[in-house]
Amino acid sequence: MALFGNLGGLFTSDMAIDLGTANTLVYVKGRGVILSEPSVVAYHVKDGVKKVLAVGEDAKLMLGRTPGSIEAIRPMREGVIADFDTAEEMIKHFIRKVHKRSTFSKPKIIVCVPHGATPVEKRAIRQSVLSAGARRAGLIAEPIAAAIGAGMPITDPTGNMVVDIGGGTTEVAVLSLGDIVYARSVRVGGDRMDEAIISYLRRQQNLLVGEATAERVKTSIGTARMPDDGRGQSMQIRGRDLLNGVPKEIEISQAQVAEALAEPVQQICEAVMTALETTPPDLAADIVDRGVMLTGGGALLGDLDLALREQTGLAVSIADESLNCVALGTGKALEFEKQLAHAIDYDS
Repeated sequence: MALFGNLGGLFTSDMAIDLGTANTLVYVKGRGVILSEPSVVAYHVKDGVKKVLAVGEDAKLMLGRTPGSIEAIRPMREGVIADFDTAEEMIKHFIRKVHKRSTFSKPKIIVCVPHGATPVEKRAIRQSVLSAGARRAGLIAEPIAAAIGAGMPITDPTGNMVVDIGGGTTEVAVLSLGDIVYARSVRVGGDRMDEAIISYLRRQQNLLVGEATAERVKTSIGTARMPDDGRGQSMQIRGRDLLNGVPKEIEISQAQVAEALAEPVQQICEAVMTALETTPPDLAADIVDRGVMLTGGGALLGDLDLALREQTGLAVSIADESLNCVALGTGKALEFEKQLAHAIDYDS
């Protein structure tokens, strides 16, 4: 029986991909999320010819540290494909990694796209997935996938509000009866927060740090509101002193990080407020009862739920597996394709 189980696993190679700006997650039908790696590809360039050197985790370590002959590229920008060929290589690599043995099967793949993606951007994603070896490529809107992954009852005739904060975009959506009533995609996410930390340190401390350091600050002591004691935790960071050009180490406190992140956090709050203002009154009443659900990696920013609660006056909760929500939701759309057929687009 175990043998037949394995054979079944070989043949059902259909998968769902959360093609994120920061990370790509792959969900295989019947097996769950089995791959989560950074969306980075490193190339070795010799005489104008590019050769893939590393993809995912290994390539991310090279970001900002490459010699002239090696390029580390992030093919996704703000939730959509910025570098077509590199994205195709990355998807191919992840498909091969997931299906080590079954090279003969062409999977059906469902990919989530930001709500604000243009028809041209959607076509680029679909084309990349098909070129990477998919039999069919379906697209599902990211807010729907996030809400399904967070376990929200989106098929009921009640209003549900989901805020998905990814690496490149924040999707704010109100859902009812399995579809989007209102959605807005703002180009603010984890990357914008990293940039805000870099520019704050440059302005206030005359210290130049790289993206990797900014991300470490954000994940270690990042917070969306001022600590109660006016300082909070602190950590040591290293960078280049802009005044005399030598490497230098300084201490940065949570209060400083909160100050640095004030603008991106405010933009997320404003997007939520705009969504609430444009929601039909009956659905708005449901949202008062049910509250707002935060998903995505950005939802893990310290005290973001409290900052949103202060702005909106609503109950704000963070999804259990907020990092994997979109991938899990896209995977469920693959498992229950008949019930969610209206949400999956196979032909645009």
